[in-house]
Amino acid sequence: MYLFQRIEEAAFKQKDARRTIGEFILENRDQLQDLSMDEIAKRTFTSKPTLVRFAKYFDYSGWKEFMYAFTHEVAYYDENAYDDVDPNFPFSEEDDSLQIVEHLMTLKMQSIKDTVSHITVEDMNRAAELINQADNVVIYGTSPNFYYGELFKRNLLTIQKKAFMSKSGENGLISNSLTNQNCAVIISYSGNNPDENPTSNVKLLKRSGVPIISITSGGKNYLRDYSDVVLNISSKEKLYSKIANFATQESVLFLLDILFAKIYSLDYEVNKKNKIANAKVLESNKRQTTLKDLSEQF
Repeated sequence: MYLFQRIEEAAFKQKDARRTIGEFILENRDQLQDLSMDEIAKRTFTSKPTLVRFAKYFDYSGWKEFMYAFTHEVAYYDENAYDDVDPNFPFSEEDDSLQIVEHLMTLKMQSIKDTVSHITVEDMNRAAELINQADNVVIYGTSPNFYYGELFKRNLLTIQKKAFMSKSGENGLISNSLTNQNCAVIISYSGNNPDENPTSNVKLLKRSGVPIISITSGGKNYLRDYSDVVLNISSKEKLYSKIANFATQESVLFLLDILFAKIYSLDYEVNKKNKIANAKVLESNKRQTTLKDLSEQF
C-alpha cells in the first residue's frame, strides 16, 4: 500500500491529531513542499513534535524523511496517472450516458495498461507453477474480492484443478489444516491489517509452510512482506473517497485471468481436453443456440 493510502487509512480510522494532519496532507499534497514545518503545524493546530510523531507512526525517522518520501511519491503518482480520467471519480454529475460510458471505458483500459506495466514474467510464471503443483488451491478475500476469487476458482475447476474459497468464520480452521502441498491465493488491496481477514491467515499459513501468492496494491504492506509471490494491483484508487472499485476490480480480474491462462498453458492439450469434456457433461443440455456459427454437436 502506498504512503498516500496509508495516510488516508489513518485519517479515516484515527480520532486524534493523526486525522487532522492526514486530512491536511491529502488535501494540500501539491503545496506541501512549499510549506515549512512551522506552517503545517500552525495550519493543523498541532506542534512540531506532533508532526514528528506522525512521521514515526509511518515508520519514518522524522518529519524531513517523511516529507521527502511523500513528495516523491506524489511526483511519481502524477507522472504515471491515468490519462484523462480520475480513477476515483471517473464521471461527474453533469455527464450524460454516453460520456459515462466513454469515461468508464477509458478508466478500465488504463487500469489494464497500468496492471500490465507492473507484471513481471518471473512472478507470473512462479505463481502459475505453485498453483499447478498444489494438491489444493485455497483462495482468500473479503467482499468484493471474494466474488472475483469465485470466478478464478470456477476456472480452475474446469481444468480439474482442485480449488475452493475460504469462507468467513472458517478461515482459521481451514488455514490450520493446510500443508506445504497446498497453495494459498490471498486477494487484498491494502494487505495491511494482520489482525483482520484475509491477512490474519498469513501467520498460520507460514507456520505450515503453505506457499502464498498475494494479489495486492503497490507500495509497502504486511501481506507483501510474507508472500512467496506478489502480483500487483493497479493502485491509483483511494481507499475510501471514490464512487466504486472500477479500476481495482478491472485490475484484479485481469490478473486472475492472466494467471489462469498461464496455468492452462502449462499443460495446454490436457487442460483443453478436460475443459471440453467437462463442458460436454455439464453444459450441453443447458446451452442452446439458433445461431449456426455458435452451435456445437456433441
